[in-house]
Amino acid sequence: MPISPPASLPPRCAVVDLGSNSVRLVVFEGLGRNPTAIFNEKAVLRLGRGLQATGQLNPDGIAQALTVMNRYRAIVHAMGAAPFEVLATAAVRDATNGPAFVAALQERIPGVPIHVLPGEEEAALSAEGVLCGIPSADGILADIGGGSLETVRLDHGVRRQAATLPLGVIRLAERCGGIMTQARALVEADLARIPWLAEGRGKDLYLVGGAWRALARIHIAQTAYPLNMVHHYTIGRDEARDLTGVIAGASRRALERMPGVPRRRVEDLPYAAVALRRLLRATGAQRLVFSANGLREGWYMQFVPPAERARDPLLAASCDIAARFGRNPDLPPALLAWTEPLFPEENTEFRRLREAACWMSDIGSHDHPEYRAEQSYLRILRQPGIGLDHHARAFLGLAIALRYEAEPSAPFLATARTLLSVDAQQRATTLGFALRLAYTLSAGTPELLAGTRLAAQHVLTLHLAEGSGVFAGESVTRRLDRLGLALGLETVTEVQTH
Repeated sequence: MPISPPASLPPRCAVVDLGSNSVRLVVFEGLGRNPTAIFNEKAVLRLGRGLQATGQLNPDGIAQALTVMNRYRAIVHAMGAAPFEVLATAAVRDATNGPAFVAALQERIPGVPIHVLPGEEEAALSAEGVLCGIPSADGILADIGGGSLETVRLDHGVRRQAATLPLGVIRLAERCGGIMTQARALVEADLARIPWLAEGRGKDLYLVGGAWRALARIHIAQTAYPLNMVHHYTIGRDEARDLTGVIAGASRRALERMPGVPRRRVEDLPYAAVALRRLLRATGAQRLVFSANGLREGWYMQFVPPAERARDPLLAASCDIAARFGRNPDLPPALLAWTEPLFPEENTEFRRLREAACWMSDIGSHDHPEYRAEQSYLRILRQPGIGLDHHARAFLGLAIALRYEAEPSAPFLATARTLLSVDAQQRATTLGFALRLAYTLSAGTPELLAGTRLAAQHVLTLHLAEGSGVFAGESVTRRLDRLGLALGLETVTEVQTH
């Protein structure tokens, strides 16, 4: 008998980001705290090419856009996504033939809202996208496109002033006539009109946009960074100055030979580098934080219920992965309480990681026993999504791999060991050993775990309730000793009678 498909699919919504350089369709599934993109397709149209000289959109780009948008409408219809909206940015906003283009586009895709974003609204949506992944962001956001550069001041997760400037990579190249000294002067003059940029001194500079993501990919390749993910990739001010200096001064041929350079971004990279170098000077930022989130995710977040939006993205992501791969949703809160005596002086950030680890601690339950440790580690380290930064991925991956009996020196754990400090490795190791012991005792059930508890003072004591179904067998004793060794404590087991 054939298997019936699910009666209903999660809700889907779709957005087209119609920019000066490219057009991209993203289809999101669900309305969770962390946007889940199930389809993502981009076409490079360069609608904004020639806008500086002619005041009009590129005719070739217009013709291609009509064809591409017809395809996108068909995809969205076939995938059952609603709402569906087109967001047009700087090129369409500024071109004299922008309204005519929108009218032609509306004829091609009737019934689909086409919203030409004012500069400040574009900046606001970009900010909401960044805050979706980094709720406490504090510093300056800069979103570079082909036609414009949007800047926003972020104050511990609150959006403040915003401005839009004609410093997109295509427009800057045309304004300066290909002369880099002139490009630098234009960027400096435009940035000087925004005095509040200086309030980013000593803080982070959050970077959104394909041209800047390309710079991140170059830096990842040059430094052999072990995690090939741009989202949450972070570099210091001095490294950023060195990178932008090299890129801004390189010839096209030299750029093409650099590892990690996206072929379609070669002509944009020098202008992106010039703009970024001047932004570093204007803001005084100490770090660059690259974000894959921006306008599209900001658009998505307006449909997410307020209570869901208020959740911690790390813990929301951990709960989501636990729901997909775990066995018992009641166990993680019990594990959080059970492991608490081992970490009496933990700070807020480590407690978040410990809670996330408790939620993720059973995600290998359906994998082959021989590969659970490695599969769970890779699932955490490489899963898509915004809720986990690189440190969290490494920490959680290491802890859960050890929970599944990986050896700390296992070769596949090299990425985690590279990304974590010695102290973080020690904490992840201790937590992993504790979770390993908890599952050995409890068989993955809160009922059996309730018959046990840990105390860590001068010695590590495992208390077992008599008649609860748990006992100190060889495997329990061995894992308790391993945990004690990680803590530097002798171990003892006590059976408590009623």
